[in-house]
Order: sequence, then structure tokens, then C-alpha cells
Amino acid sequence: MGRKTYSFSALAVSAAATLSFTGVDGAAAFAQDTFARDGAGVETPQAEIDTTAEALVEIVPEPTVFTSQEVVQELPEEPEPDTSMQAGSLHELVGMIDAESDLTEQMRCLAGAVYFESRGEPLAGQLAVANVVINRAEDRRWPSSYCGVVYQRSQFSFVKNRRMPRVNTNSHAWQKAKAVARIAHDEMWDSPAADAVYFHANYVSPRWSRAKTKLAQIDTHIFYR
Repeated sequence: MGRKTYSFSALAVSAAATLSFTGVDGAAAFAQDTFARDGAGVETPQAEIDTTAEALVEIVPEPTVFTSQEVVQELPEEPEPDTSMQAGSLHELVGMIDAESDLTEQMRCLAGAVYFESRGEPLAGQLAVANVVINRAEDRRWPSSYCGVVYQRSQFSFVKNRRMPRVNTNSHAWQKAKAVARIAHDEMWDSPAADAVYFHANYVSPRWSRAKTKLAQIDTHIFYR
């Protein structure tokens, strides 16, 4: 359908009225009192015809356009405080960590590895053991979770039948293990064995160690990648 629609009789009468007069002034004066006849001979004032024609104009509304805008600007996320910048040593940093908070299953597996494999080692050695578990979880050669790494068959001697021994959760050693696990997980302190994926005690010499790159020895543990 076109954008304007008129009645056929109105168009015909209007055309006839226009052709009937050649004088411009006369046509203008006559237009005020002009009558037109339709097919039945009924006279209709020209002004009424024009009004009817305008009434028959189809109004096509313009499509509504919506503009999507962000009404409220979001505030930037505040970065978490870097506690490692406030600690003068790893020992001090461990003391700053809230070790009383609940652990997720994965973090409990990480802290358990630290606790059973290195609770008698210095904090740097405990951090290195935690790094080994984390690095393995990020390496395609091992399971993709901390618990998967810890419970992998024949990897950690403290695991028996895919179970971890009972932890003395009231001990100071467990509190330190939880803090060290958190520090390693959040990369809050550098370690000379940060890239390690293997380690063993210095009183053994496993055959696989000859094909690995030694990174560091921390107390009784030697770390490789």
C-alpha cells in the first residue's frame, strides 16, 4: 500500500474542476463555492472533498529507536592488598595469614601435602612443596586439581588407598601448613623452587632425577623441573 490513499471519486472530481477553468484568478475565486457531482448526481462542496482527501491520508509512524546506555557507571574493583609487600620475611607473612578460615576441599588437599611431606622443614621448604603440587595441577602431564595430584597413585608416600591420614588440626604445624598453602596458591612469596614439579629427600637418589633439571635444595629436599 502507498503512503497516501484517496477516494477515486474525489480525485476524479478534483481533476475535472481544475480543467474547467483557465484563469488563475477566476479559478481561485470559484474554488471557494465549487460543487462537484459524483456518479449519482449528488453535489458535494469542493472544500469538503479536500478535507475528505486529507482524512484518507495513511499515517505511517516512524519506527521507534531505542538507545542502550549504561545508566549507572560501575565502580572499579579495588585490588586486594598485597600483603607480601608488607612482610619482611616469609615467617612474618605466615603470621599475617588468617589460618583459622575454613578451607575448600582443594585447599585442604594442598595444605595436607605441605603438612605430611614437609612439616618438619623450614617454611621455605614447605612453600616449595606446595609449589610442586600447584605446578603439577597446571601441567597436562598430571591431574588438573590439587586433590587429583595429591591422590594420584604412587606419587606421595603419605597417601594410603587414596586417603590422607588424620590431621591434628589443633597443632601449630597444621596452622602453618594452611598459611603456606594460601601463600603458594595466591603467589604471595617468591621461591627458588617456584617452577618445580619434582622433589625428593637428599638421602635418596632416584633414577629419574638424573634426567631432570635441579632448581634448588632446601634443607633435606631437592627440587627439580
